[in-house]
Amino acid sequence: MSRRCELTGKGVLTGNNVSHSHIRTRRRFLPNLVNVHLISEVMGQRYRFRISAQALKTVEHRGGLDAFLLKARDGELSPKALKLKKQIKARLAQQAEA
Repeated sequence: MSRRCELTGKGVLTGNNVSHSHIRTRRRFLPNLVNVHLISEVMGQRYRFRISAQALKTVEHRGGLDAFLLKARDGELSPKALKLKKQIKARLAQQAEA
């Protein structure tokens, strides 16, 4: 399982541990990933994602999963999120016609 947020693309960063004597050793900064169930209002069901805590705050700020996905760039979304984004767009187009 990769350490990458499915919605924002945030991943592992690398840097240095610096000791008191100024010796540097490499380290990894891992994203704060959480498993959550997010509800899509357009689709009427919930979806499971592994996202960063910051992405969860952003989803809530933008008004839910649907609004977040419609505003997000395709390059940073996972294949599962991209598929859901296309389904949401299709459902919204269907509702607009009716």
